[in-house]
Amino acid sequence: MSRLAIEYGSHDRVREILDRLTYCTEHVSRSFDGWDEPHAKGPGLYFAVVADREYGAYADAMGDNRWPRDRCRSVFEEDEFVDAAEAVSLEQDGGIVVAADGEIESQMVRFRDLGTRSGESDLVDDVSYEPWMGSRHMSAIETSVRPEVVATVTLSEETGRVSIFRDGDAESMERDELGRPWRVD
Repeated sequence: MSRLAIEYGSHDRVREILDRLTYCTEHVSRSFDGWDEPHAKGPGLYFAVVADREYGAYADAMGDNRWPRDRCRSVFEEDEFVDAAEAVSLEQDGGIVVAADGEIESQMVRFRDLGTRSGESDLVDDVSYEPWMGSRHMSAIETSVRPEVVATVTLSEETGRVSIFRDGDAESMERDELGRPWRVD
């Protein structure tokens, strides 16, 4: 597997996509007020930004779980994107595939564990898990080291934590840290 021809991680448009995914995910987390309830299951999200729409070699369809493309086709559709993400976060399950141009695929997926394809065993060495990570986050950090994947963004349905994973590295914020630099309490 070769690295991507374009350095998407520093590409302005892709950085804007990741910012929009992060801000939307933070908004969904902050908007849910049941986090303190015992045994609460809040909204959960898992976005993967991919450079190549041929992701079938490392992802499987998640049944009838779909992103509502009739309501929102792109992360650049401001209000529609947030509204669709809020609905999906409570009603659907699986990874949401976002292309490097911001277009959102309709079929939600389950990304396969690393090592399921030949040549992936060296990628496993690039991943280290943190104690707070559940299965969604472990999948996201593993998916982030795939050459075809630019980054992943998750929202924990247990805690409201928002995490961004790039090349096996995690940047994670607990719910009370979200939007801190510009948030007015």
